[in-house]
Amino acid sequence: MFSSAVPHKNQRYADLKGECIKDKKLFEDPEFPTTNASLFYRKPPPGRVEWKRPGEISSEPHLFVEGISSHDLNQGIVGNCWFVAACSCLALKPHLWKKVIPDWSEQEWDSKHPENYAGIFHFQFWVFGEWVDVVVDDRLPTLNGELIYCHSKLNNEFWSALLEKAYAKLSGCYESLEGGNTGDAVVDFSGAVAEAINLEAEAYYNDQKKQDHLFEDLLKVYDRGGIISCSIKASATEIELKMVNGLVKGHAYSVTAVKKVRLGHGLLAYFKNETIPLIRMRNPWGKTEWNGAWSD
Repeated sequence: MFSSAVPHKNQRYADLKGECIKDKKLFEDPEFPTTNASLFYRKPPPGRVEWKRPGEISSEPHLFVEGISSHDLNQGIVGNCWFVAACSCLALKPHLWKKVIPDWSEQEWDSKHPENYAGIFHFQFWVFGEWVDVVVDDRLPTLNGELIYCHSKLNNEFWSALLEKAYAKLSGCYESLEGGNTGDAVVDFSGAVAEAINLEAEAYYNDQKKQDHLFEDLLKVYDRGGIISCSIKASATEIELKMVNGLVKGHAYSVTAVKKVRLGHGLLAYFKNETIPLIRMRNPWGKTEWNGAWSD
């Protein structure tokens, strides 16, 4: 459990967990308490929030169920699609998520040894040039017994909710995650350098050469293990407006594949090409998807 990361607020995961196990108690984080200040600074959630531990939400909680997947994530009531999209990208990169979620197998629930569970987790983020280790307890905000922020499709899988809690702690509160840039979260997960491309400014839409060149660049980034996200620009009145093709304006998507797909004989004549460029994207809502060509 040795880590070179700097402990956030001087909280050391191994020491705190050891103390809790010795005292036979579950961790309660004094630096991110179960109060309104941890939830919001301006706009309260729509109802009476109860903080529950995973064991109170599910009879068999786990950090991961059947591994980690970009489909584990669904956005909650805070407008942080940018962060959830980055998490979807993270889930596709084992070498990255194992850094962000250190000692993940040691952090997993062990049903054979419940006495080793202390209700404490830790995550690592790249902040201003160094890795920072953020400790959280496992008390999560719920309304009517259900998680109100980022959550998995399965009600007994908690890695995404706990990761989001650590990021909210680093940011001050959950509401601080409202509105942001996926590229920023990707940098915080990797220490990499982000590049933004404005397709409107470069007038890609009427220049086939530019479009082909952009796709080749994206293909290279994808093949070399890079992380890609995208969004459609929106005016203030168009945020989260659903377009006719099923895409949503002012909303972050994670790119989960970039491929040149080989066409069958029936399509060769129509496209006048052996391959077609395709980009696959995932909506952090876990619903509302593209309904045009190549959709379901």
